[in-house]
Amino acid sequence: MAPNFSFELPTHRVEHPAEFVAGAAVAELAAAAELAGFAACHVTDHPAPDAMWLDLGGHHALDPFVALSFAAAATSSLRLLTNVFIAAYRNPFLAAKSIQSLDLLSGGRFILGTAAGYLKPEFAALGVDFGERNDLFDEALEVMQAVWTGNDTAFAGRHFAARGVRHVPVPVARPRPPIWIGGNSTRSIRRAVTGFDGWAPFGTAGYGKASRTADISGLDDLVARIAVARELAEEVGRLDPLDICYSAGQLGDPAVPVEERRDLIGRLAEAGVTWLPVSIPGDDRAAVADGVAAFAAAFIA
Repeated sequence: MAPNFSFELPTHRVEHPAEFVAGAAVAELAAAAELAGFAACHVTDHPAPDAMWLDLGGHHALDPFVALSFAAAATSSLRLLTNVFIAAYRNPFLAAKSIQSLDLLSGGRFILGTAAGYLKPEFAALGVDFGERNDLFDEALEVMQAVWTGNDTAFAGRHFAARGVRHVPVPVARPRPPIWIGGNSTRSIRRAVTGFDGWAPFGTAGYGKASRTADISGLDDLVARIAVARELAEEVGRLDPLDICYSAGQLGDPAVPVEERRDLIGRLAEAGVTWLPVSIPGDDRAAVADGVAAFAAAFIA
């Protein structure tokens, strides 16, 4: 089965803010992606990026829920994806409210891609203990799912105490928005397989140590990690299919021959990948919109 494609909204392109980091740009490009047949659009999450990381190739990001709300308002069927949201950066009730709000206002189109995170300086800037990130992540997943039921949620967290929080109305997507767990580690895969809807590994391209997760430098590494996911699914008796969303590099680069990209997409789909994020280059939003249409004509239509 052919994978679904998600278009990366280029809100990280701060060198051209009028073209890419503006409400009109988000709305126009999201609408172009929907018209072309993309299944979703996505953004990432960096509320306090470290200058050293940025200078070494990192990127800026708008608040994911604000950015995706502009995309939601300009579209009617396009899914809205965080790829990925770092739940430990925020109190889980605040996170749950933002997610619930976007889900409601978009008519249930939101997909929560979320992970434990790996940028230690960003945790420090936000006052979050990096060493607690996995425990905080698990805690956040538990709290968010509980409060989305609409029932009063009492919870004694590591750094908060809630005696009975009530969030209504409940999300449109029931019993909750789809949740994809990001990360390449076996712990991340186990999280995804044992209780959630998808898994979002990413290509480390040789910086697995810096990203503090298992290295996935190519298709063979990805296939090996997918094998781990299948083994774990068999171990726990999972019968539901698991979405796999994998960032595969320059799928949207027109300098790479179409047949080469088509072959890679086919091999990824054969391995079990169901979603592929795509970044489209361009010096202005018109060029990116043209690239969106060209990609769709080659790989979606």
